[in-house]
Order: sequence, then C-alpha cells, then structure tokens
Amino acid sequence: MHFTGDQNSAAAAPAPGSTRLLPLVITLFFAWGFCTVLVDVLIPKLKATFSLNYAEAMLTQFCFFLAYFIVSIPAGLLISRIGYLRGIVLGLLIMAGGCLMFSPAASMGWYPAFLLALFVLAAGITIVQVAANPLAAGLGDPARAHSRLTLAQAFNSVGTMIGPLFGSAMILAAGVATPDAGLSDAALEAFRVEQAGHVRLPYMIIAAVLVVLAAVCWWVRRSPMPSVRPVGHADYFRLLGHPRLSLGALSIFLYVGAEVAIGSALVNYLIMVGATNSEHAAGNLISVYWGLAMVGRFIGSYVLRFAAPGIVLAVCAVCAAFLALLAGVVLEGTPAAVAILAIGLFNSVMFPTIFTLSIDGLGEDTAGGSGILCLAIVGGAVVPLLMGLVADRVGLALALLVPVLCYGWVAAYGLLVRFGLLESRGKHAVAARKP
Repeated sequence: MHFTGDQNSAAAAPAPGSTRLLPLVITLFFAWGFCTVLVDVLIPKLKATFSLNYAEAMLTQFCFFLAYFIVSIPAGLLISRIGYLRGIVLGLLIMAGGCLMFSPAASMGWYPAFLLALFVLAAGITIVQVAANPLAAGLGDPARAHSRLTLAQAFNSVGTMIGPLFGSAMILAAGVATPDAGLSDAALEAFRVEQAGHVRLPYMIIAAVLVVLAAVCWWVRRSPMPSVRPVGHADYFRLLGHPRLSLGALSIFLYVGAEVAIGSALVNYLIMVGATNSEHAAGNLISVYWGLAMVGRFIGSYVLRFAAPGIVLAVCAVCAAFLALLAGVVLEGTPAAVAILAIGLFNSVMFPTIFTLSIDGLGEDTAGGSGILCLAIVGGAVVPLLMGLVADRVGLALALLVPVLCYGWVAAYGLLVRFGLLESRGKHAVAARKP
C-alpha cells in the first residue's frame, strides 16, 4: 500500500477487485468497537461488586489495553507472513475465546479472572486491528485513504454506540449492588458470584457472532489483497527513525488514553454531577458519547476529502480539550454532562487521521508501521489508570485535566504535519529522485 509519493510504485495501487472486501472490513471495525466499549459498562458493575476504588476499577482498561503493547509487534510480524485475512481469522477466534472466559470468571466471582478474560479478548482485537486498519486504507484509491479509513472508523463508532445500550440492558439493568460490610466470607463470595453472573450471557452471545464472522473471513481469504512485505524486528527500530511515524505513535498513545479515560469515567461522572441517579441510565448515556463520535466520523469522512487532515485534527483536538476543561473545572450539573458527552463528536476523526498521517509514505512497510501504531494504543491502559489515581486524590472532575493535556499534544501533532515539519517518507523519497 502506498498513500502518497511515488505513484509509479507497484504498491501504489490496490489489488484489482480488492475494494469488494471493504464492506467485510467495515464489519470488523463494528465488531471490535462493540466489544471494546462494553468495558465502559463493565467497569461500574465490577467496581460495585468487588468494592473497588477508581484506580482498581481502571485495571480493567489497563489489562485490556496492555494487550496492544504486548501483542501489536508480534501481530505485525504474523500478518506480514500469513496475510491480512488469515491474521484476521486468528484474531477473531482469540476474541471469541476471551469472551468465553467470562463464564468461568463469573462462576468464580474472582476479579483477576475478569482481567485475564479482558486481556485475551483484547489480544484478539489487537491482531484484527493491526490487519484491518491498513487494509481499509489500502482498499481503493490511495488519495482517498484518509477518507476511507475515517468511514470505516465511523462504523466502528456505530458499534461503540450500540454496545453501551446492549451492555446496559444485559449487565446494568438488574442494578449495581455493593456488598454489605458485615457479610461473612461465604456470603460475600455468593454475592459476588450472583452479581458477576449478569456478565456471562452477553459475552456468550458475542462469542457466537465472532465465530461466524471468522468463518466468513476464512471463506474469502484468497481474495485479492494489497501487498504486504515481511517484517523483522529490526524493521520496527528502522521505522521508528521516521519522526512522522514515531510522533504519530505518541499521538495515538495520548488520544486513545484520553478517549478511553473519559469513556471509563462517564457513568460515575454523570451520577456525580447529577445528570442521572441510575447506573442503568448513565450506561445508556455512554451511547451518546460514542454516537456523537459516529456522527463526527461520517461528517469527517466527507470533510477530509477537501480539508487538510492536519488542520482538521488540530481543530478537533483543541475543541475536545476545551470541553474537557469545562467539564472538569468550570461547569456543573446538566451543562457539565453535555460538555463531557460532546467530546465524543470531536474525538471522531482523531484516530483514523493520526493513523493515516503516520503511515503516509511507508509503502510495503505499512504492516510494520501499523504494528507500531497499534502498540501505541496501550495509552488506553496507562492514561485511564493515571486518571484513576488522580481521581482518588483530587476528585473525578479535576482528573479530567489529564485528558486535556493529552489532547493538547494531538493538536500540536496535527499542526506539525500541516506546516511541513514532519514530512512523510514517501515525499522525501520523491524529492531525492528529482534532478
């Protein structure tokens, strides 16, 4: 795949007929968005069931997104050898296995077992994402890569909008209960098993759907694909020498961390500011946060056909930072709830825009670049945990200053790219060949 630069490169054009796979790839974006956002609904349930503080509850996101750090590089190596679709099939089956692990975790009523299940689920998502992001960008005209990946991410947001409604109905509708302080050990264990049992069925349903989707991907595995070059460990160090990619990875780290930290805190924040007094209702409102991201991505898919992606990225990051600042230190009540939910609209184009800006010009090194960027998604583990630690010390509202700082860097990255301070490798290569 080649997004800009030497248009005579064999990697510049997609494989003939490969665009027919785009609907299937878009379905994958929906599936992992749906699975990822369920953690936001799971957090208040586990927090109450196991009497956790904010930092302990954020271990769910830490274990989930830690998988990106551990699995992304091996996933890039794997996909560069077995191809995009075979890698996706393996990732989907691992996702299904992680979902099935929620059943014994619920039967044991043991918090670490849930963390392990989340890690395995996320490991599968990581493999799928390392393959699907560059695949979506490469299935069509290279000049439309920004727009096409943003469109695919829009359907990811459809999943993240529907997921909280599904999770809230299946997990939170029965209520969120905290064990009484005077319970005996046996009674406490029984309480936790009973409460954790509400998590079992939704993940069993998801596992079945993922297996069907893996079967479909296996069926079409011989379809024409964009080219991908085998990657070695040394290639990752070489690729990190490109500032546009390495600083893009930092931007992914901070953006994902900010987005996940806010989503993870939404139920508790909305109850704290008085927007609702029900965890079930607050869980449903998470769909507004992610639904606005969906709307923004459909809009962004169109806008990015004409506007400079670096400027679009910077404007959205500044707006998100401003809203987080309002929600954290200025507003209260319903206005605060509106401000924090509206951040989703401006989150919309950040990931796909950072991603395509970062891999611009990598050509057949795109699989390696994708692995590095997906590794940076570990920000979703680190930033929420940091925000949880801050919240335990100074309160949840002031802890929103953590994502404010993250969005500040993302805006800076967009401006650095827009004003030519971080040229793509492809542009340097073309310049070097000019007489």
